[in-house]
Amino acid sequence: NKTSADSRHRASAAFSLSFLSLVFSITAFSSSYWCEGTRKVAKPFCKGDTKGDLCIRFNSPEGNNSQAVQYIWETGDDKYVEKKFHAGIWYSCEEMINEDGEKCRSFISLTPASDRGVLWLSIVAELLYVVLLLTGNILMSVEICYYSSVIDGLKINAFSAVVTVLAGLLGMVAHMMYTTVFQMTVNLGPEDWRPHTWDYGWSYGLAWTSFACCMAAAVTTINKYTKTILEFKHKRRKLERSFRIQYKFPDPTAPEKVCNVYVNSFQNTADDPAHALRSLRHLATISVLPKRSSAHE
Repeated sequence: NKTSADSRHRASAAFSLSFLSLVFSITAFSSSYWCEGTRKVAKPFCKGDTKGDLCIRFNSPEGNNSQAVQYIWETGDDKYVEKKFHAGIWYSCEEMINEDGEKCRSFISLTPASDRGVLWLSIVAELLYVVLLLTGNILMSVEICYYSSVIDGLKINAFSAVVTVLAGLLGMVAHMMYTTVFQMTVNLGPEDWRPHTWDYGWSYGLAWTSFACCMAAAVTTINKYTKTILEFKHKRRKLERSFRIQYKFPDPTAPEKVCNVYVNSFQNTADDPAHALRSLRHLATISVLPKRSSAHE
């Protein structure tokens, strides 16, 4: 029916958001573009026939002769060149002057000793974030493909919501801790690494996008669970009132007992308990009417 289809759509939307969050988090965690910028370094001396503006040239053709008087024409900022760099949780890499490729160093070794513990906590939190996201994805996929029991499906839905919320909180804390550690490394890190200018890179944006998708999946899952429970409670109260009007029960709690019997019957069925009215009325007729006839006798 319409409600069941809407529930399926919500479950699929929650799974899609959670899966995107997992992919984004793994991609960001394994990349080294959380922060990008430039470093201002002195130009090296030109060697051999090397030409260009990225090295310092000599005015003497015998520049390699240590006895030759060497004059450096460049002054002020012309003595320096800006090297691009990018850093992540694991590595910090910078381009090499007059050579192809990059030179990479462990970001953990660059972090000040006083902040290294915070960085390790950030790494552990990121790993737990990925593990919880994977767990939530598995639970949501089981919920989508699980048809044997509605009650068990609701339990899985509730557990996946809790796991996804915890994952989002861990992800937020991990991202904030890494941001703090990087800023401290910029100020207190090694002199031969400190950047001249820097900004957050695409990996950093991807990490926060993963967090946003994770929280959206959690909200969608909680909304699905809450809506199902509220619909079921509303339908149950409506049916109890209907039975009280339609049947003259000698016991005032009889309609509630009939509904309880019906709810318990859903422990091993995949039907929708909030909308199977015909089955409930049939059960009420079988369970209650014989008592009425025996009372008249």
